[in-house]
Amino acid sequence: MSSTITLPDGFQYVGASLLSTVFVLLGQNVLVGRYRKRAGVQYPQMYAEKAQMDASKDAHLFNCAQRAHQNTLENIPILYTLTLLSGVKYPIFAACATAAWSVSRISYTRGYITGDPKKRVTPLYMLGAISSIGLLATSTYIVSGWLWDAFSAKFL
Repeated sequence: MSSTITLPDGFQYVGASLLSTVFVLLGQNVLVGRYRKRAGVQYPQMYAEKAQMDASKDAHLFNCAQRAHQNTLENIPILYTLTLLSGVKYPIFAACATAAWSVSRISYTRGYITGDPKKRVTPLYMLGAISSIGLLATSTYIVSGWLWDAFSAKFL
């Protein structure tokens, strides 16, 4: 049995916005590598130890870069799911929200690697949080509609 999936007009923008997240991750990966080298933190050590941080500001900056990257990785599966679900019905909205999220992660990372983690929360970062909430609301609306259609077709 074969199935056909028809993507809405504008879905290519969803793909482009998802690709932007890959560039964000690659940029964070480069930063982590650069700060790891400066700090002298050897693999497989994930973070600099407290003694290393007390001895070297570079070790502290490495931990900040590593944490910004980790946090992005922790959120990527949620973002991908919400973007794809939203993009099926509202591709332009999904693409714009995901692109805003990518920009927000750049701002988040730039703030974090100053060495003062409080600087990670900026107005641009908040834009990403609002985008995520919008994607969640849109995805919930779409999926609830699908569930209602399936329920009503079967039982009503």
